[in-house]
Parts: sequence; structure tokens; C-alpha cells
Amino acid sequence: MFDFLQGYDVLGAFWTTVKLTVLSALGSLVLGTLLAAMRVSPVPLMRGFGTAYVNIVRNIPLTVIIVFSSLGLADIFGVTMGAPDNFDVQGFRLAVLSLVGYHAAFVCEALRSGINTVPVGQAEAARAIGLGFGQTLRLIVLPQAFRAVIVPLANVLIALTKNTTVAAAIGVAEAATLMKTMIENEAQTVLIAAVFAFGFVVLTLPTGLFLGWLGKRLAVKR
Repeated sequence: MFDFLQGYDVLGAFWTTVKLTVLSALGSLVLGTLLAAMRVSPVPLMRGFGTAYVNIVRNIPLTVIIVFSSLGLADIFGVTMGAPDNFDVQGFRLAVLSLVGYHAAFVCEALRSGINTVPVGQAEAARAIGLGFGQTLRLIVLPQAFRAVIVPLANVLIALTKNTTVAAAIGVAEAATLMKTMIENEAQTVLIAAVFAFGFVVLTLPTGLFLGWLGKRLAVKR
């Protein structure tokens, strides 16, 4: 029944999807945290930059961002991402860069909502004992904010996992690219779609269940 899978590296394609997800998630978390810090910063210029970045990036389709990274950064500006002669590696790294830049905006907003749940009195108490903005954010506010937004961040991670399929637009050899190739070459279209749908369920469902449980376990009691 599944003989059509022979000759295709399905596990390898999903492994590329996993690598895209993990690297992009880590990058999005770092950049999103920096953007959230900018959005609550007392410096107007930083607040303005963070707000502009989030509002602009969230309203641009991910496909446009990924295609621009390939046609704009690579072809026009010559950004090779450290792999000038290896287009597969270059495409993979450009896809990670695009996914990070896009999903960092959503991480920022999720984290900012967590920051808003921290009582203002705690930040005022921190400033009263001499802590600066950066110290207050790092030691007092962010630890509580992260605990408050584990579930929203899980939703961003699940969306990121599914959005890795957009990397097929620039030829990254992940699951969606292989599915497209198999549909073009094989007659079992429904079975092929079912196999890849099941693969993404396996990737996302346990992640959502675990992070949902973790969010309840680590929730800050007010």
C-alpha cells in the first residue's frame, strides 16, 4: 500500500523540517525577547523601532519575506550566508533567517503580554533598591513573563513548525518540497498528503501537549 514511498527520503525531509524548526525557534526566541525589551524600554527611539518592526513584519506574508531573502538578499545583494558555492546550504540558512525575522514579531507580542502581567509594584521595588532597567527586566520581570506565556509561545512554535513548508518556495529540501515532488511523480495523491499530514501531526501534537502541561505546571499564581 505504501510502496510509493520507496525511493524517497521522507525521514530526511522531515529531519530538515525539524532542523529548520529548532534553529528558527531559538533565533526567534532571542530576537523576540530583544524586541519585547525594546517595546517596554524607557527610551522612545527603542520603543519606536520595536513597535515599527512588529507592526510591519506581522503584516507581510511569510512567502514574500522568504522569496525576498532569496531573490533580494542572495541574488541582488550577494548575501551568501557563508556558503557561496553551496546553494542548498545557502537556501537553508536564508530560510532560517526569514523564519526568525518573521516569527520574532509574534514571540515579542506574546512575551510583551507576559510582561504586562507582572505587577508594576515589583518593578518599582526593584528600581527603589537601585536596579537599572536592564537588571529589573532580566532578574525580576522576564522570569515571570516567560512562565506566564509558555502556552502562547507553544502556539507560536507550532505555527513555526507548519510555516517551515513555505521554505519550499526557495527550494529548501524539507517535507513540503518532497511532497510536491512525490505528487508530481506518483498517482497516490491522497495517500501522499495523508503521510505528510500525519508527519506534521507527530511533530506538533506532542509539542503542544507537553508545553501546555508545562505552562500549567509553571504558571505564576497571582
